[in-house]
Amino acid sequence: MKQEISKNKTVYIAVSADIIHNGHINIIEQGAKLGEVIIGILTDDVIATYKRLPILDYETREKIFANIKNVSKVVKQDTLSYAKNLRELKPDYVVHGDDWKTGIQSNIRTQAIEILSEYGGELVEVPYTVGVSGTEIDESMRPILNTPDIRRAKLRRMLKLKPYIRVMEASNGLSGLIVENVKVENQGEIKEYDAMWVSSLCDSSFKGKPDIELVDLTSRINTINEIIEVTTKPIILDGDTGGRVEHFVYNVRTLERLGVSAVIIEDKTGLKQNSLFGTDAVQTLDDPYEFAKKINAGKQAQLTRDFMIIARLESLIAGAGIEDALKRAKIYIDAGADAIMIHSKEKDGQEIADFLTKFREFAPNVPVVLVPTSYNHFTEDELHAMGGNIIIYANHLLRSAYPAMLNTAKEILKSGRSKEVDGDCMSIKEVLNIIPEDRV
Repeated sequence: MKQEISKNKTVYIAVSADIIHNGHINIIEQGAKLGEVIIGILTDDVIATYKRLPILDYETREKIFANIKNVSKVVKQDTLSYAKNLRELKPDYVVHGDDWKTGIQSNIRTQAIEILSEYGGELVEVPYTVGVSGTEIDESMRPILNTPDIRRAKLRRMLKLKPYIRVMEASNGLSGLIVENVKVENQGEIKEYDAMWVSSLCDSSFKGKPDIELVDLTSRINTINEIIEVTTKPIILDGDTGGRVEHFVYNVRTLERLGVSAVIIEDKTGLKQNSLFGTDAVQTLDDPYEFAKKINAGKQAQLTRDFMIIARLESLIAGAGIEDALKRAKIYIDAGADAIMIHSKEKDGQEIADFLTKFREFAPNVPVVLVPTSYNHFTEDELHAMGGNIIIYANHLLRSAYPAMLNTAKEILKSGRSKEVDGDCMSIKEVLNIIPEDRV
């Protein structure tokens, strides 16, 4: 049926894109044939709930769309759902590409149709523009736009926009690609990792070295560079104790130049013993005021506001208790720490919950990092409800890779051939296709 064109009619088009192509222009042009076009710009935090952060922030995207031909008005859409804006604006038409009938946006489409029917509005779907994909353009441009400055700033930006940050260990280029690209759809939500954790334990283990700060910073920087070359997500570095104050200030600037977003340093001294050994190993806490000097020196040395120095509290690991951890947290925050990480090897997670309850009384807005290796029965939402802002899965790719490789090696020895492990291995073709030759 041919629709009546009237200047009194209004058309609502919601957009999240900051890379505008002819498909977007076509939808706006089609909308303009029906009436005055109102563009609903999705806010940065809404976009962050179902896809990567937009390259351009909301204010920039708002200005761009406000100056596009045929756009009469721009409004903010602060939910993924159209419901709020449709009920307030009551547009005669909603115009959208016909590619949202399936996938994550299908439920939003259904809701929009129901709301339009409440007052007699209509959904008009424009055929998908063949040969152009905003997602593909975005993916191809991100490596180009992924300068150290942009990458470094992403973590702070995410902390402002997302309820919590989901971080996975990456220890080389290949595991970095997994963390970069893996996605799952769960109950209509696309889930992915937000950032990468370059672990001292994993970096050492993949090099066949003990986790005693034996791998020096030069070697660790090589690992970081491997990951940076093939990924775009922010990196948090496990900095162990941070070393000598005089060295730490130079290391901070080196990490800044690379585009690393944050370094976490722990308040222990002496030969490093992995924290999950707890009191079974000698865990010597540093003097809190001496450690605070290291934090402050690092903050004074950094050249940008984006880089974060995060203080890792080892009081619970060393058996010094919650009150000691709280005292240290106050000292480290006063010294300039951008966030704190509280660590525990107890499986019930109760001391973490108790610490956070008391910590939030005097530091309601300081980000908290949790590493639920021991207390892994808690969900991310539960950890966030306790007070966690950054949740790190610190060593799970290493721990899953080693058993798989060991089993394959054993099976080949047993069988005297490799046929029996075919079902456990990728094909050579799949291996070759992990990294396309045209990636660079």
